[in-house]
Amino acid sequence: MYRILIVEDDPIIAKEVGKHLEKWGYEVVTAADFTDVMSDVVKTAPHLILLDIGLPFYNGYYWCGEIRKSSSVPVIFISSASDNMNIVMAVNMGGDDFIAKPFDLDVLLAKIQAILRRTYAFQGQQSALAYRDVILNLADMSLLYAGKKIELSKNEFRILQILFENAGGTVSRDDIMKRLWDNECFVDDNTLTVNVNRLRKALEEGGLKDFILTKKGIGYQLCPEE
Repeated sequence: MYRILIVEDDPIIAKEVGKHLEKWGYEVVTAADFTDVMSDVVKTAPHLILLDIGLPFYNGYYWCGEIRKSSSVPVIFISSASDNMNIVMAVNMGGDDFIAKPFDLDVLLAKIQAILRRTYAFQGQQSALAYRDVILNLADMSLLYAGKKIELSKNEFRILQILFENAGGTVSRDDIMKRLWDNECFVDDNTLTVNVNRLRKALEEGGLKDFILTKKGIGYQLCPEE
């Protein structure tokens, strides 16, 4: 299920948009604190953000700039200030689209669906894998969690890809080694352990402690959902 964060100063608009999106199966979270929008981004780890420009304290351009320092999550600006200057500013600040108020809810829905398709799928093939609140981007070999992007090495990415593809189950060390080094005649068993330990350290630095579990004598699995 895709999660959408609504950052909108008008509570009536936020409520109506939220109700409409929930009818279409989206999980919706509405920003609660306009003095610290980034805290909502980090806590909810949204797949897309609807961002009003005219917010109290700091405007939407400011928050988009803050979001772009650590995340490539799609952002759609929504604003009654729909002149060309604001549209150009929205794009330059890292926005993916712009919709002017007042807007039709079905038009907004169509824009959201189009951006989610472009971002997380391409020509019917997956470009991302999701587990719990974590997204593995297959296009650039990175991990997105709590609004932060974790860069991965080639082997770290491939280990995670195998575990994501087998989420809910355990993958044997032999199977992982065959996938990673299928052209090698001999690979020291310790090589996999070193790669997994490096991956765990990178995940922990990104806030994902104990995300990969060791099943003694068998292999590895992702931490089960609570």
